[in-house]
Amino acid sequence: MSTEEPAAHVVKGRDRLTFDGWIAAVGTESGTRVVVGHWPRSPFGPFSDVMLERADGRRILLAPTARTAEYIAGVYHFDEVRTGPVAVHSRGPVWDVAAGSLRLRFTVGRRGGLGLALRAVPGPLARRPGWAALVSGPARLLVGVRTRGSSRPGWRQWYAARDLHVITSAVASFAGVDLGPLAPVVPPVRFGFASAPATPALVRVVSTVERISAPTVPRRPFG
Repeated sequence: MSTEEPAAHVVKGRDRLTFDGWIAAVGTESGTRVVVGHWPRSPFGPFSDVMLERADGRRILLAPTARTAEYIAGVYHFDEVRTGPVAVHSRGPVWDVAAGSLRLRFTVGRRGGLGLALRAVPGPLARRPGWAALVSGPARLLVGVRTRGSSRPGWRQWYAARDLHVITSAVASFAGVDLGPLAPVVPPVRFGFASAPATPALVRVVSTVERISAPTVPRRPFG
């Protein structure tokens, strides 16, 4: 597979920001689900973050800086926010993630038919809100995700998926405890209006967030 960095595409003005990169979602046998955002191009510069939902439903954000933590937690829903280094590295099909006490390694397979179809959509078209509206129905039907909506009042969001690879294996631990082998991302994560596909996957995505009011959120360092 190709893991080249996406081209920069940052839209400013009218409080509209665009994040260009990758989202990986995995489930584990323990019931913990992990969503990793890796953003080589963003209004905050290159960064990565982790959204984690435990089996008991507790939602945790792991973000690299107070600034990114405040922004993400203002858009999505979490029960706990932690800040500290988040490192994401890829070597061919193998990705390694380290964030606080989370360790995750996953392997992706070859691009399937859906990935090929997504790559065929021209970039300027895929980023348009109208395109997100057009494909929202098929996306929910085919992979169970929404491509546009709002996670909190006063926000508008849409996603443009540009590629997709199924994740074939994963090893994860949190706070020194093994989370068990790879499993479906079930039940769906509850960070915002959009969930992740039930089948663990790595998705190349352009995420656009339009802000109407500034968020506020408490911050704390990694425990």
